[in-house]
Amino acid sequence: MALPLAGLLVIDLGQIYAGPYCTFLMAMAGADIVKVEPPRTGENLRGRSSHGEPLPFVLLNRNKRAVSLNLKDPRGRDLLIALARRADVLVENFAPGVLDRLGCGWRVLQAANPRLVYGSSTGYGLTGPKRDLLAMDLTVQAMSGVMSVTGFPEHPPVKAGPAFCDFAAGVHLFAGVLAALYERERTGLGRLVEVSMLEATLPTLSSNLAAWHASGGKAPPRTGNHHGSLAEAPYNVYPAADGHIAVICVTDGHWHALCRAMGQPQLAGDPRFADRPARVTNIAVLDETISAWTSAWPRDALIAHLNAHAVPCAPVRDLVEVINDPHLHERGALAWTAHPKLGNIIRLGSAIRFDEAGEPPPTASPAVGEHNREVLGGWLGLSNSEIDALSREGVI
Repeated sequence: MALPLAGLLVIDLGQIYAGPYCTFLMAMAGADIVKVEPPRTGENLRGRSSHGEPLPFVLLNRNKRAVSLNLKDPRGRDLLIALARRADVLVENFAPGVLDRLGCGWRVLQAANPRLVYGSSTGYGLTGPKRDLLAMDLTVQAMSGVMSVTGFPEHPPVKAGPAFCDFAAGVHLFAGVLAALYERERTGLGRLVEVSMLEATLPTLSSNLAAWHASGGKAPPRTGNHHGSLAEAPYNVYPAADGHIAVICVTDGHWHALCRAMGQPQLAGDPRFADRPARVTNIAVLDETISAWTSAWPRDALIAHLNAHAVPCAPVRDLVEVINDPHLHERGALAWTAHPKLGNIIRLGSAIRFDEAGEPPPTASPAVGEHNREVLGGWLGLSNSEIDALSREGVI
């Protein structure tokens, strides 16, 4: 069975994470992705490794073809416009106005191809007083309030470990582009789709916003490993004899199951823990009680015991454990693969699955301009001599 985006032609001007992840998801859904980068150096992410392909680049840019274009040269700009005439989608995550200043922004490309869906991800949006501020995942975590609620109250704010603002923007952009493609089926016209990293991050703060509302408008505190609005208990990371586990009891039924697992069913009727508000009020003694029990168990035996009692829980795993998880490998979310420069690496699959279609056969991330002849010759009809001349002159 064909993948749902088979036959879709996408120009990928993305860099670092947000744009490339959006087009990675499209590639895994069967789209033909042509990654456009500056000649010689390629996009910014390549520069994080001396050999030009750091692992994040390899993970996010497989199953793509690569073309190099110098968009500061009018000939490079014209080649991009010519490619856009053939394409269904263009994705970019430059700062606002960059492509407009180069003469190949949304209005120019829309005029060249009215069916083009143009996806743009920026830090703070294409409009508004903050639009021109420089934005990276760290600064968006700070600007969004995420850092203010991350960490423990007695310590300074900290960032989240992963670059989740970038990837939240990439997922939103993927969804927005697909919505515009659906609209195009009815109207025949493309449109501009824009996603702000800041705005894509805000929904993750739902629990913290609940704390703000409940307090009458006060900034919510950092709650460590407790629930962001202190609305659930137990909700914490607890010590095991050889590690840590995470436990959450969303319902009274979960709490009663935990009491039985601990061999202390009487706790379910203790007035201090009888319902959720009481457990939150007495959260310190609740956590002490649970920690005293969990700390005597080996982590994996503890998890097996709690799972047997239907208590929501998980081991706190390091990345080595995650990378070697048989569940993720069986589902194809992770796979070992040989890379010519990096050796044996882990390969990411898409988190989106299409019944009976699988994923396209994996191909390696491309070198800068690796498919210049294939794309510029095949799509635009340039001869080998023309391509060679443009390469010598630094246009491609």
